Amino acid sequence: MARPTALPEARTASAPATPPLPVPQRLSLRARAVLLALFSLAVAVVWISNDWLTQRYTETTRSRAELRLALYSGNLISELQRNSVVPLLLARDPALINALNSQDFATSSQRLISYRDEIGAVALTLLDADGRTVAATDREGLGATLRTQPFFVNALRAAETVFTTTRTEAGAFGFTYARKIEAGGVLLGVIVVEVDLAKFEQSWAGISDAVLVSDSEGQIILSTEPKWRGLTEAEAIGVVAPANAIERAIRSTANWASLPSEAFFAGEDVLRQDARIPFQGWRMTAFTTYASVRERVNGVLALEIMGFAIVLALTFYVISRRATSRSMFFQLESAELRQLNQALSREVAERRKAEANLQVAEQTLAQSSKLAALGEMSAAVSHELNQPLAAMKTYLAGAKLLLQRKRPEEALSSFQRIDDLIDRMGAITRQLKSYARKGGDAFEEMDLRASISAALSMMEPQLKRRQVQITRNVPREPVMVLADRVRVEQVLINLLRNAIDATKSVGSPQVDILLTTDDVARISVRDNGPGAADLDKLFEPFYTTKAPGDGVGLGLAISSGIVADLGGRLTARNGTTGGAVFEVELPILKDGSRDRKTDVEAAE
Repeated sequence: MARPTALPEARTASAPATPPLPVPQRLSLRARAVLLALFSLAVAVVWISNDWLTQRYTETTRSRAELRLALYSGNLISELQRNSVVPLLLARDPALINALNSQDFATSSQRLISYRDEIGAVALTLLDADGRTVAATDREGLGATLRTQPFFVNALRAAETVFTTTRTEAGAFGFTYARKIEAGGVLLGVIVVEVDLAKFEQSWAGISDAVLVSDSEGQIILSTEPKWRGLTEAEAIGVVAPANAIERAIRSTANWASLPSEAFFAGEDVLRQDARIPFQGWRMTAFTTYASVRERVNGVLALEIMGFAIVLALTFYVISRRATSRSMFFQLESAELRQLNQALSREVAERRKAEANLQVAEQTLAQSSKLAALGEMSAAVSHELNQPLAAMKTYLAGAKLLLQRKRPEEALSSFQRIDDLIDRMGAITRQLKSYARKGGDAFEEMDLRASISAALSMMEPQLKRRQVQITRNVPREPVMVLADRVRVEQVLINLLRNAIDATKSVGSPQVDILLTTDDVARISVRDNGPGAADLDKLFEPFYTTKAPGDGVGLGLAISSGIVADLGGRLTARNGTTGGAVFEVELPILKDGSRDRKTDVEAAE
């Protein structure tokens, strides 16, 4: 090893005495074969990975876009259905009917405000027979005459609740439900409920989608791009391209602290997806960008190339070290390879740092998407999904504890329950689409025992928290009925909630569930609370014995309507030993002899 340092001195003393450098030796056949195989493997892996990852990420982007479109459509229908029942209930409100008869509206506005806060409506307006505003949640509109408005005219002409879409002066669209109020065949006035669908435009913006909703005539009534409203799809694309609309939405909603919005948007290729909204011929169209697909594929390919580069560098280093003992040329080449290795190490560090920054950016974007999705949920969806989510949290905590205690087999049962709850949540979101259909469209043959188990599973966190003792008595054989599974479970959950609330003052709360069959299938829910004071008014809308703020008195009224739609009835009585007993009776399905169409007609 002292020879390289002595070479310069020898050349200085006597130039002719300088020894010649050794002749470089060629790589052996084995070494060249290894390098060729390694290079071929790297090219093949990168080539196959590029095709496979591009296809996979593209399909993932498409699937997520389809899921978002279904969620958007479901939220829209849920909001419309939730508000559509409010005019019918308010048209039967004795206080509003008396106010219209007596022309005394001193407390009517405050009553509408309380309804709006409890029901979750955007705005409520009460008009007299002449179209004058006599009560409203917006007191500034009192006294205004709205008899020429389309929703007032349409309400007077129709016997049912009517839905009206109107264009505002600002260019947006307003959506209202209206229903006339009559007493003894005499027109008293009109109740108007304003539906806020513009909130969905705000929640849709900021995601890599441009979303629009068009009516039956093809006119765009909701859109993440304001310039599209009032136009057809062809006209809207001519005004603002979908890619530009997505970029504008991201820029207007995102607040990037370290990176501009352009870092999360690239390319102009978009995917168009269309879905029918089962409401007055509406359609929803979404344009999704493919910008993130290439970035994710390139990130994985970069890691693969870096890995092969490191392996290749190490291979060269080993070969060069073997040649160092035979010639100076290979020593110099080894030094160069070491420098190359250092350069590659620095490049790897820089690329890892870039990858870490990319992961942070993706996590930030994912968090923003989660928050946007949470903002999209309407009150109806939150009401239906709170129980499965609470149960999932409990099962996850139990699974985590079991895994910490090295009991993976028992933890698998918790994961299976979580999977069942996920199926349940999927069924709830599918149920949102079926609300706009007629009563029999969502009917199916079902076992009432499974509905009772599902309802108890969703109520499990509350039952454990209150330490309520549950007694369930069901037959061993299936009890088959033709009904809507999700609505039956909704009725059972409402009855269980009422039973739990009724036992708050009891030292040892207990709820009994009994399923019996004879001519009909009968589900009895009994509690050991104080019982019901007024059974005649129990199923009337807005009647409640709970404290203000704990309920609006619509749960039993809605449950009674659901059971009636299913062809059965919901009754209540006080037990002989105390407590209240609620009974759900449904027509039983015997050996498939009952025709589905006959059941649906009977339910209607």
